[in-house]
Amino acid sequence: MDTTLKPINLSSDKLNSGAPLTSVEMAKLWATYMGNSMSKRILTYYLKHVEDQDIKTLLENGLKLASEFMKEAERIFNSENFPIPVGFTEKDVNLESPRLYQDEFYVHYLKYAAKAGLSLYAVAVPLVMRKDTREFFYECTLATSKFLEQLNITLISKGFILKPPVLPVPEKVDFIEKQNYLKGFMGDIRPLHALEVTHLYDNIENNSTSKALLLGFHQVVRNNKVKQLFKKGLDITEKSLKQFSEKLTVDNLPAPTRLDHLVTDSLISPFSDKIMLFHKVDMFSMKIRAFANSIAVNGRRDIALMYGRNIVNVFAFVEDGAQILIKHGWMEQPPKAIDRVHLAAE
Repeated sequence: MDTTLKPINLSSDKLNSGAPLTSVEMAKLWATYMGNSMSKRILTYYLKHVEDQDIKTLLENGLKLASEFMKEAERIFNSENFPIPVGFTEKDVNLESPRLYQDEFYVHYLKYAAKAGLSLYAVAVPLVMRKDTREFFYECTLATSKFLEQLNITLISKGFILKPPVLPVPEKVDFIEKQNYLKGFMGDIRPLHALEVTHLYDNIENNSTSKALLLGFHQVVRNNKVKQLFKKGLDITEKSLKQFSEKLTVDNLPAPTRLDHLVTDSLISPFSDKIMLFHKVDMFSMKIRAFANSIAVNGRRDIALMYGRNIVNVFAFVEDGAQILIKHGWMEQPPKAIDRVHLAAE
């Protein structure tokens, strides 16, 4: 496939490094730094408790990417005298605590984290303008895509996952002729189409990883309010998993397996309550985007309603988590616009 593009003879001087950072560039660099700061601490702990050498290599690769992405974001921040976010430090992880997850879980976790990162970088690529930030997010996208390839190969080779469902190849191009194509509650309900299957499978895969991580966090968290919120998150996630899996089962399609058994019985926390709560608020926030994307390509009313109700539940979790983060002074503020009303009042 020839993807060579014809050149355009226009000046890009206004987009060179040194141009002021736009709101998009500030936001995406800030989010990239915060997310990878968290990943760096989590993966450092995982590397203390891993036996499989292939999985250890994946963890090392993930840690290398997180460290390099932080380093480059910090370089750009420094060039603009932009304050470096605090993020997460050695105080947020106890490397001496016992193993909380089995080796297999690490691969599923890395895939979830890489998909989350890729969605961040891919959204940034068409929006950032400055040359150094554009190239940075392009490299982030490329490196993360290659990392995901390693993860999928490992998951399949070691028998940790089944491939997504295989559907029959259509005999011919067809067009939708009846309004009942949109039905999903009663009467003649059509089978799932490929896009619906794709997002159901992806959401089950993501939520299985999210639930296992949360199961471990709920087991070791110290703050009672956070513990209660984690229990609420477990209930929400379990309900989602049952609903999504049921949709595939009705059409005799396989669903990704659960990962709960990959959590050990340790009661000693390897992480601070701050990093665990931030992590779960971030993961649940990603679910809102995933469910919204699923609605966008869906064609059945029952599935749209299912995702809509899940978004409401997940949003409630995110809001409750944000309130706890704010109460304890754990939530850093992203770059913001000028508050003209407050400025005028002063």
